[in-house]
Amino acid sequence: MALLPILSFPDPRLRTIAQPVEEVTDEIRQLAADMFETMYEAPGIGLAATQVDRHIQLIVMDLSEHKDQPMVFINPKITPLTEETQPYEEGCLSVPQIYDKVERASRVKIEAINLEGQSFTIEADELLAVCIQHEMDHLNGKLFVDYLSPLKRQRAREKVEKLTRQRQKEKVVVKRG
Repeated sequence: MALLPILSFPDPRLRTIAQPVEEVTDEIRQLAADMFETMYEAPGIGLAATQVDRHIQLIVMDLSEHKDQPMVFINPKITPLTEETQPYEEGCLSVPQIYDKVERASRVKIEAINLEGQSFTIEADELLAVCIQHEMDHLNGKLFVDYLSPLKRQRAREKVEKLTRQRQKEKVVVKRG
């Protein structure tokens, strides 16, 4: 397994629309394993392939406290099951250290394929519903900051760019040391 670099907002590659997975291969299974390792290390609870510069419809997630309930969604489709929405404070590995409330459908149906190539359907609410919608947005080239006001989005952009510059300086210092 390998840690993959996570793209940071405002990287234009995050706006790429993901393509469907044609066939679940060993390469796809390895990518999913690498994405889990990257997500756990970050640490996060969900990661879309778009965030690691692979533009295919693949999402990994683990909402469990002990990080022992991995979920994989290939070619996911979401259907809202209610018009009711709920606000939820979201963060994102591609928008580090930024958190804000986003309104999302409170219940959804998810249809996807697993790593064995089998179709499955689940209904979700609460955190799972929020996370799958958040990660699906990534596959469609959308970020949670797109739901924020232009001012909040600009502040998020500036904060992430500053953080990225700081991390670059730290890497240079480590390489020299």
